[in-house]
Amino acid sequence: MKEQPLILVTNDDSNVAPGIQFLANIALEFGEVWVVAPDGPQSGKGHAITLDESLRCREVKEAGPHREFKVSGTPADCVKLAINKVLPRRPDLIISGINHGSNASVNTIYSGTMSAAVEGALERIPSIGFSLCEFSWEADFEPTGAYVRKLIAQVLQRGLPSGTCLNVNFPESHLAPYAGMRVCRMAIGNWEEEVITREDPFGRPYYWITGKFENYDHGEDTDLKALEQGYVSVVPITIDLTAHHAVATLNQWSFE
Repeated sequence: MKEQPLILVTNDDSNVAPGIQFLANIALEFGEVWVVAPDGPQSGKGHAITLDESLRCREVKEAGPHREFKVSGTPADCVKLAINKVLPRRPDLIISGINHGSNASVNTIYSGTMSAAVEGALERIPSIGFSLCEFSWEADFEPTGAYVRKLIAQVLQRGLPSGTCLNVNFPESHLAPYAGMRVCRMAIGNWEEEVITREDPFGRPYYWITGKFENYDHGEDTDLKALEQGYVSVVPITIDLTAHHAVATLNQWSFE
């Protein structure tokens, strides 16, 4: 008898976030589910891993349809521990999310949600990061369900190119029903930072980093354009960070 697919579910919003519980329940329709997630919020941690202190991993749910663990580390830590110590075998699929907030455009770089999916890609395990473009803890994830199911089914059936994962973003739930799903590229944008300076009671300065996102990319084939038009955006992300278009230019330089 063929084994059920083993699915690892993680996120960056903590193991108690509504988004991960919603995602885990859908994953149960496709296989055996293990949740290994941070024990607290890890948004914006990118692909950080913990090297300067020990990690703790504690099982918080043995009974019920899936097993669940919380980790005192980052999303990338969670994937590393899950693969090497927690799971009974290598997972067939890693899914991360559903994040409370957008991870479109440059947010991919900072995202803890996507770092977990990228870590899966580094391990050559098919991986998907899911995000809903609203931050509310009470966000309605139901409109995302049909698309999550379609993508899980396709990736389990077809796999993904080696070293590639998917970055999936959903428009705000009040815009449902969505216009459909669109495979696209990451829009080029950036956060224009504002650093606020304040003083503590002892007169020492401290800082808050804030800012406003600016979209520099007006292409019709980007994730931001798809979301603006009510589509679910699907962007394939690769672990190869080489700027291939710049290789020929740099080879014309003189290094002597």
